[in-house]
Amino acid sequence: MRHSVLYTFVFAAIICVVCGVLVSTSAVSLKEKQDFNAALDKKKNVLIAAGLIEDGEPTDAVKIDGLFANIESVAINLENGTEDPTFDLEGYDQVKASQDPDRSFTAPANRSAIKRVPTHAQIFKVNDDAGTLQQIVIPIEGLGLWGTLYGFLAVDADLDTVRGITYYLHKETPGLGGEVDNTRWKAKWPGRKIYGPDGGVEIAVIKGEAAPAAEAPFKIDGLSGATITGQGVTKMLDFWMGDRGFGPYIKSLKQQPAV
Repeated sequence: MRHSVLYTFVFAAIICVVCGVLVSTSAVSLKEKQDFNAALDKKKNVLIAAGLIEDGEPTDAVKIDGLFANIESVAINLENGTEDPTFDLEGYDQVKASQDPDRSFTAPANRSAIKRVPTHAQIFKVNDDAGTLQQIVIPIEGLGLWGTLYGFLAVDADLDTVRGITYYLHKETPGLGGEVDNTRWKAKWPGRKIYGPDGGVEIAVIKGEAAPAAEAPFKIDGLSGATITGQGVTKMLDFWMGDRGFGPYIKSLKQQPAV
């Protein structure tokens, strides 16, 4: 049976409306679960950077929350380099904040192509059972070859020695720049130093193979065939660990008396 043009348009419109309602309903009903999974994945990557779980190790919410028992979430005001205990970090999305002019500020000229810096950043203090600081985990991001890389850098209680690094989101080429996810490459980071004798950021990904940390404390093995990605890692660490990022906060933390 042949239908009129009007019938066809009305039928198509009804289908579109019904499908739209179904999609919207699904999105709303699943949002809570999606937010939960996103928060859990963030915690998992913090634990990986801190070396508290192995990359790829089977985990669940109970295990992750248990390991987070001694981890303190702290808001840092990046405009003045101080902790801000009044800032509510519940559900806070630092990436979205950096894109909001009301919650961010223009970044100074930098080699990592970072345009805006969120006014507040979330870091994680890892304490022992006595409440003594063992390490801090800092969010890092910056331009690679094909887009922005997002990750975490864990730093020892001396606020200079790397404990670990991980990248949880990037667009780099698998087998090349995508090797930032390779556990063998990430295993090269622990024990390396961030700051040189003058206090400046000296850690860098080099071309080729770096000597052991005791001989080359500031150098990390390059990524074969991915020079630009390696340079991107160097540049983002220079930014976030320097005076334009978390550097002022780290300096103030170093000056605090040991507990």
